[in-house]
Amino acid sequence: MRIFLTGATGYLGGAVAARLVADGHEVRGLVRNPAYEPLLTQAGITPVRGTLDDADLLAAEAMNADGVVNAADSDHRGAAETFLHALRGTGKPLVHTSGSSVIGDDAKGDYATTAVHDDAEPVVADSHPIRQARFAIDTMLVAAAADGVRTVVLCNSLTYGTGRQPRPDTVLLPPLIDQARASGVVRVVGRGHNRWSNVHIDDVAALYSRVLTDPAATGFYFVEGGEASFGEIGTAIADRLGLGPVQPWSLDEASQLWGEGFARFALGSNSRVRATRARQLGWTPAHTSIETWIRDEMKTD
Repeated sequence: MRIFLTGATGYLGGAVAARLVADGHEVRGLVRNPAYEPLLTQAGITPVRGTLDDADLLAAEAMNADGVVNAADSDHRGAAETFLHALRGTGKPLVHTSGSSVIGDDAKGDYATTAVHDDAEPVVADSHPIRQARFAIDTMLVAAAADGVRTVVLCNSLTYGTGRQPRPDTVLLPPLIDQARASGVVRVVGRGHNRWSNVHIDDVAALYSRVLTDPAATGFYFVEGGEASFGEIGTAIADRLGLGPVQPWSLDEASQLWGEGFARFALGSNSRVRATRARQLGWTPAHTSIETWIRDEMKTD
């Protein structure tokens, strides 16, 4: 297949692009910074210079491709609408990236919720305005199947593992690791009891490749391969770095370093999901423990 992919130099998009190339697809990747174009070329990806705001470019690439993967920005409604308009009535796959923070809560690290959101059942987003806006895009895309686009929304949980250059690192772990290295103490928001589902980047990339080529894949999918609390994640980081026990941090203290939004609604929230629908497609994660990866494989330099 000829695939047009946004976010080709990002953590997620880079891994997906590499997997698609390995699976024999022809990949054209959107890139803003021309300095990164040689990296894409070396990886077998054809660079397409532009941004998500270049509607004419996105539409032309989508129409010329056999399928589109939007892995650049879950919250860019304009790009999603451009792709839908360009692909209407074609039956081509459009795979959009979301994130499981859409069902996050406000635990402040103090408790593990009993609520586990299964994509085999209707999903309801959290009431936070940013999360509502993201989920509205997801809902719009799922509904567009009625317009002749095979839309797939992959709602990824906490993603870990080493990605590709130029952005090999995930989002949620580095702030914890950087703070620990700087202070000599691993700290978590509140008591670190809050839990997140998680998934390895290679398993994520494998699912993107699968849903592109499986005509049965359509609709909304959570993506997870395991689960851990931030206290358990912190303990694994401490073991890997040779540090002492994890220490709790009040939301106010954590917010001074990480900002209130990130500390409260990312590192301090619960986000527990089940990827029932992806497993029904035959997807089986090869990695099931973020703690094992941290202790055995996480880079320490």
